[in-house]
Amino acid sequence: MTRLASNDGRIPTTILTGFLGSGKTTLLNRVLTEHHGGRVAVIENEFGEAGIDNELLVQDGHEQIVEMNNGCICCTVRGDLVRILGSLAERRRTGELDFDRVIIETTGLADPAPVAQTFFVDETVQENYLLDAIVTVVDARHGNAQLDEHHEAQEQVGFADRILLSKTDLVTPDDAQAITARLRQMNARAPIEHSDFGRTGISRLIDIRSFDLDAILEIEPDFLEDLSHEHDDDVSSFVYRSTVPLDADRLEEFFGSIVQIYGAAMLRYKGVLNLAGVERRTTFQGVHMIFGADVGKPWRSDETRETKIVFIGRQLPQDLIRQGLDACIEVEQKHR
Repeated sequence: MTRLASNDGRIPTTILTGFLGSGKTTLLNRVLTEHHGGRVAVIENEFGEAGIDNELLVQDGHEQIVEMNNGCICCTVRGDLVRILGSLAERRRTGELDFDRVIIETTGLADPAPVAQTFFVDETVQENYLLDAIVTVVDARHGNAQLDEHHEAQEQVGFADRILLSKTDLVTPDDAQAITARLRQMNARAPIEHSDFGRTGISRLIDIRSFDLDAILEIEPDFLEDLSHEHDDDVSSFVYRSTVPLDADRLEEFFGSIVQIYGAAMLRYKGVLNLAGVERRTTFQGVHMIFGADVGKPWRSDETRETKIVFIGRQLPQDLIRQGLDACIEVEQKHR
């Protein structure tokens, strides 16, 4: 039987975290399309000036999606998180919205601790919401390097109630076993499961009542007092936009070249493409040197067809990338 609310009437909430490109949005799409007997309110956070995850999510009218940009959910826009949670609870109480649970998808650069703190240090949030679990997605292909280089990735694993290992199809069984052993050593209490392409038992991720405050206090005794958080200043983001159609072949050739040179510094890049001769938007995602595209929703007649790509990385050559993308404009458009 699916439990749609906590025993005391509070709304169960899942924090979905994981480093950049680990597969959080793919998993969230799976949750939104799974028949689990409930309606979901989704709060998303993007690191940078523009978010595009709304474009990447499958939406069928059964979810409420709120997007938070211009910062990390665990620091600069944390006040917005409190405000949005309060607004959702009030609109649910008055019947304006109908949902049974909340999923918060953090940016890949978020430390989950301050997000979880919100459910214990803010009285209004504590009265209305129950922190159900922190679910962390780890990329089997890039996870070891991310754990070596990024404190946030380590925190995401350490605070997890469930760990999902994604992209195991891209590594050898021995490599998958090795990173599994590392994750188990870092967090012995969290079950570890494979979740390639978002495939996993949804009933094991939502309404599972796995968050254990006592266990967290053992990891971080100052959990309820220490609200500080810092990011790696080397990581930054920028957005490329164009309303002129791009040539698909030129675009593929450009990305094939740019990732050969800068792939190690390209932590995450994703977006929506307006391709010449294609009547549907194309969704585009990449991590380091691995990238791909898929057919998305049809363009509506009342919307502007726009390419929008978010890049997150270390000291990326913004001007060079923008110039390269401009060079992918459809030939007929360039000569007009």
